[in-house]
Amino acid sequence: MALTYKDSGVDIDAGNALVSRIGPLAKATMRPEVLGGIGGFAALCALPTKYREPILVSGTDGVGTKLKTALATGRHSTIGQDLVAMCVNDVLVTGAEPLFFLDYFATGALDVEVATEVIRGIADGCKLAGCALVGGETAELPGLYHGGDYDLAGFCVGVVEKSLIRPTATLAAGDVVIGLPSAGLHSNGHSLARRVVLDVLGLSFDATPPQLQGASVADALLAPTIIYSKAFANLGALPWKAAAHITGGGIIENPPRIFRDETLAVQLDLHTWEEPGIFALIRSAGVADAEMHRTFNCGLGMIIVVAPEQVDVALAALDEYQPRRVGQLIPRGEGPDCQLIGKR
Repeated sequence: MALTYKDSGVDIDAGNALVSRIGPLAKATMRPEVLGGIGGFAALCALPTKYREPILVSGTDGVGTKLKTALATGRHSTIGQDLVAMCVNDVLVTGAEPLFFLDYFATGALDVEVATEVIRGIADGCKLAGCALVGGETAELPGLYHGGDYDLAGFCVGVVEKSLIRPTATLAAGDVVIGLPSAGLHSNGHSLARRVVLDVLGLSFDATPPQLQGASVADALLAPTIIYSKAFANLGALPWKAAAHITGGGIIENPPRIFRDETLAVQLDLHTWEEPGIFALIRSAGVADAEMHRTFNCGLGMIIVVAPEQVDVALAALDEYQPRRVGQLIPRGEGPDCQLIGKR
C-alpha cells in the first residue's frame, strides 16, 4: 500500500480548505497600499505617500500560555486579537502607524474549524489596529505538537515619519504619565496566573469568585488584549513624548524602556488607577506585591508621557479609553528607574 503525507499526519486537503476560508477574512482588512492578496509566495506593500522620510518599524510576539486556557475551554475566538495586539501595541509606541500583519499558526493536527476561528480573530484584530492581514503560514507538525494543540506567532510592520519617532529627546522631570487601563492580564503572566487560580486556589474555569464580579475564571483569563491604535490616532498631532506597552516585566520593567539615558525615573502612584478583579484574585493566594508588579500590568495596558501643559488636551483626546493621570517623570538620583508610591 502506498504511503501518503496524510498517513504521516499532514492533511494537505485540510490546509487547502483553511486557505479558502482565510481569503475573505484577509480581504476585509486590506489597505490601498497592499498589492495582491493571499496565495502568493510573499506579500507586497507600498509605503503610504504621505511620509517624507518613512522609517519602517517591525514587531513580533506570541500569546504565551494564554493558549492553554483557550485550548482547555475550547474558546478560540479572541486569541487572534491577543496576537495582533501584542505586536501592534509594540509598534505604536514608536509613533508608527501599523501597515500590515502576518501570522504563523502551527499545530499537531489541523482542525479547520478551530484554525478558522483563530484566524478570524486575527482579522478582527487587524481591523481594530487599522493594518492589513497580508498572509501568514499554517504548519502541521505531528510529533512536535500534541494532537490539536497549536501555537501562534505574529509579525507586524508599521511606518513612522523619521522626525516623529518616539521616544523624543525632550523627556524631562515633571512630564506627566497618562495611563490607559488594561482589560486584565492581557497576554502576560499567564503561567503564574493559571498556577495560582487553577492549582493553588483550586478553581474551575466556570467558577465565579467574588473578585471577578460575576465573570467566570475563563472570562477573566481570556479577556482579550486591548489594541490601542485608535488611542494614538485620537492624539493626532499632539506632541506626546513617549509611550510604553506594559507587557512581560510588568509595571516595574516596562516604563523605564522609554529612557535613552539614566538621568530620569518614572514615578507611578498606585492609588490613581483601579485593577481588574483578576489581580485581586491572584493576590488573594498570597502573591507578594513585588511579584505582582514585575509580572503583570496590574491594570495599566499602556502609558503615554506628555508635557504638563498638554495633559488636559491629551486626556480629552483619550477619553474613550478612560485615561488616568498615574504619575510623572522625576530625577533618578540614587533610586530605581521605576518608583512606585502608595499601596493597594
